[in-house]
Amino acid sequence: MSTLRVTAEVLTVHEHPNADALELAQVGLYRAVVAKGAFRTGETAVYIPEQAVLPVELIEELGLTGRLAGSRSDRVRAVRLRGELSQGIVCRPKALADVDLAQAALEGTDFAERLGIVKWVPPIPPTMDGDVEHAPDLLPWVDIENIQRFPGIFEPGEAVVLTEKLHGSACLLTYFAEREGDDEDEYEAGRVQVSSKGFGAKSLALKEDPRNLYWRAIRGHGVPEAAARLAERLGARRVGIFGEVYGAGVQDLAYGADGRRETLGYAVFDVSAEIDGVVRWLDAAQLLDGSCRWCPGCTRGRTTSSGCWRSRAGGRPCPGAGCTCARGS
Repeated sequence: MSTLRVTAEVLTVHEHPNADALELAQVGLYRAVVAKGAFRTGETAVYIPEQAVLPVELIEELGLTGRLAGSRSDRVRAVRLRGELSQGIVCRPKALADVDLAQAALEGTDFAERLGIVKWVPPIPPTMDGDVEHAPDLLPWVDIENIQRFPGIFEPGEAVVLTEKLHGSACLLTYFAEREGDDEDEYEAGRVQVSSKGFGAKSLALKEDPRNLYWRAIRGHGVPEAAARLAERLGARRVGIFGEVYGAGVQDLAYGADGRRETLGYAVFDVSAEIDGVVRWLDAAQLLDGSCRWCPGCTRGRTTSSGCWRSRAGGRPCPGAGCTCARGS
């Protein structure tokens, strides 16, 4: 699971295109809608990310009573304000009035505990739960974290691929291909195992159930068939397809899909394959060749010495909001 950290960040402030009284405060790869004039570019403030659960006192201080998500109106979520996506809260809490926020930003200080902020842990709906089975051979999951926490992870000039970060639920599929010379007892030819991020981290897979959200998604979008074709094409022993299930009832943003009906959304963001005993991460957009929907791409490019990246088309820095970054070619 990704971690929740509440940190001080240096802001870049942009105009809000649809509201004179609002602005956009950019924090790394995220943007939050703020009151006009509240912050200036170069200033430091506290960033509270999505999925944070706030204490009542802080909610009242920020003037957000009754305006947050959840049954207790205490959870931060992504919302659109006058047409612009706001992905968290930018503020300067009174409890940190004696803190040098600029220094805290340099040191990466986490204020979550001091502010009484915790990460929201969603209950597992029946459609996402189910009977599980031991799955030690699931292809490993790579979690997603905020790139701002790892400023040195990319070298200058390194190729990167950015895709949109869809708001949904991660779905892990491993396809086991029949390979000449395999131990007959090791894999069942053509077998598919499906898991969620939580179950997958425990090497557990969900048994097939037509009511289950993840199984409905991978069957409805032909993912096992795409994995089988890919395994044959690559000569792979195992193929992993990592996608996002989305729609109404799954997460806050639905993208016009409905998780409760046949219009359930699904998009692939990564593919791996075991070839000659080595697990390799592959270019999903090229390999799937339209057989499955691919998460919308923001850009391909190379990192600069400042740690951001420039696209091949036009050389402009990627705006970053709602993107997921991975090494590419």
